[in-house]
Amino acid sequence: MKLLQQSDSAYPSFRETLNRRAIPDTSVSEIVTGIIDDVKARGDQALIDLTAKFDKAQLTPETLLVTPEEIAEATAQVSEATKAAIESTRQNIHQFTEHSKRQDWSYTNKEGAIVGERFTPFDRVGIYIPGGKAPLVSTALMTGAFAQAIGCPEIVAATPCGPDGKVNPALLYALVQAGATEILKVGGAQGIAALALGTNSLAPVEKIFGPGNAFVVEAKRQLIGAVSIDLLPGPSEILVIADHTGNPAFLAADLLGQAEHGPDSEIGFVTTSAELFTAVQAEIAVQLPSLSRGEYLQEVLEKTCFAVHVNDLSEAIAICNDYAPEHLTLVVENDTEVLPKIRNAGAIYAGNYSAVAVGDFLAGPSHTLPTGGGGKSFSGLRADQFQRRQSIVRMDQQAIENSLATVHEFSRIEGLDAHGASVEIRVKGRE
Repeated sequence: MKLLQQSDSAYPSFRETLNRRAIPDTSVSEIVTGIIDDVKARGDQALIDLTAKFDKAQLTPETLLVTPEEIAEATAQVSEATKAAIESTRQNIHQFTEHSKRQDWSYTNKEGAIVGERFTPFDRVGIYIPGGKAPLVSTALMTGAFAQAIGCPEIVAATPCGPDGKVNPALLYALVQAGATEILKVGGAQGIAALALGTNSLAPVEKIFGPGNAFVVEAKRQLIGAVSIDLLPGPSEILVIADHTGNPAFLAADLLGQAEHGPDSEIGFVTTSAELFTAVQAEIAVQLPSLSRGEYLQEVLEKTCFAVHVNDLSEAIAICNDYAPEHLTLVVENDTEVLPKIRNAGAIYAGNYSAVAVGDFLAGPSHTLPTGGGGKSFSGLRADQFQRRQSIVRMDQQAIENSLATVHEFSRIEGLDAHGASVEIRVKGRE
């Protein structure tokens, strides 16, 4: 863990590194471009070859997609406790969606035209579920269940299979419960390319959702235009900001929890309290040995974790707004006064008892959030991203007459006389 005091000589240069921008890595971009071109040219066979190369699984055109028999087999293997947990999260997401989705509206403007917006679900969406380190059952829900709640008719999932060519049973069951209508056993940039471009076995989708590693994120970035995307969510990260009111055991546990996502994660702790600065480090040392992945977590903490003791809360807030963390844990006195000053954060967990893991697994808002500084430009995945927006204008004879003078003036200024004529003919007819 990198430890710094605001008074340290190294602090100014370190502080500069926290002002992040998600700039694509050239070497990653080149690899991803090659993968996309391969999928575009060879379709199913490219997916088969790339899955054999990266996931050591031997697929065929007939086994690229999960079959009903595989779903039945997986369902039989999933415990009742797991099924109940999946259903609890699904219900919370559906309830959250009801409050946050966009609703149709209209009003009459001063010329008398009825103007408004309508919102309809995308017809065919793709959701990407990372594999590798762990079966991210929660991500299946935090993407697919939103599409399900909005009413998207077709929800196509892509997730890497294991070397045996199968998807983890609990993950597969969660995808079905989240409304997946097709499940592709392919991950990585090639999975994103298949969703965006389609192959012989898979029709292309209209929009792609979900997190992934650097190659997945880069594939989403390169394919914007061929398909719409939600945001560019990469490896997980957390920033904890706390004053003397922070509980060191709770905060250490949150830091360790996010470190489980791997060495690409970023874990930061900023405090105004010298006592808490020391106590959290001590708590990490106490809790590590009791965790099943203790050695792995230690490696992650040494590589990516930083802890900073700052002089005041204003400096901590400035760090947060530069860093734009995916998850912000905020434990300070009078957090309601501090919250309006936080401009850049994907999700905020306010208070000692607001565990990030509850947001990851259960609370209702999606855990698919902007990373790498992307919080300055993107918000997290939300219900209205699964809806198309269409504006509507309805006019009668009086409204068109009331609009004529203004349209004429714009037509004159811009030299577009046919625009003006299209309104005038409705008012005066063919003279």
